[in-house]
Amino acid sequence: MTYLILFVTAFLAATLLPLSSEILLLTYLSDGKLPLLLWLAATAGNTLGAALNWVLGRYLLRFQERTWFPFKQAKLERAQKWFRSYGVWSLLFSWLPLIGDGLTFVAGTMNTRFSVFIALTLTGKAIRYGLVIWAGVRFFMA
Repeated sequence: MTYLILFVTAFLAATLLPLSSEILLLTYLSDGKLPLLLWLAATAGNTLGAALNWVLGRYLLRFQERTWFPFKQAKLERAQKWFRSYGVWSLLFSWLPLIGDGLTFVAGTMNTRFSVFIALTLTGKAIRYGLVIWAGVRFFMA
């Protein structure tokens, strides 16, 4: 159940919801849970949450004039221009707070190939959670 809760939290944290999964991850780590399984659950959940953002960006763009749409036209155009400037490699930084969720959404609006999106997003998020676990073991569990 621990790993499922972490998976769901990491999934939700990757969406446009303001959540964080690192505290829960470190809590479970300090409780003696298996680091590899924590890493897998957090990485998989966070990557799939980012994939949901990609899908939303890809298929909900036609609703951008609606009041509920998460980005206004000017901000979306600015984000798309930024994404064109830095390219798909910027997805390696999709784990960054504040900009990462929007980055994955914009990648969907820009019709980024899903296989490229998943490969780069998964890589960035796997490295991030690996570093969180490493730092947790190194600095807080020693």
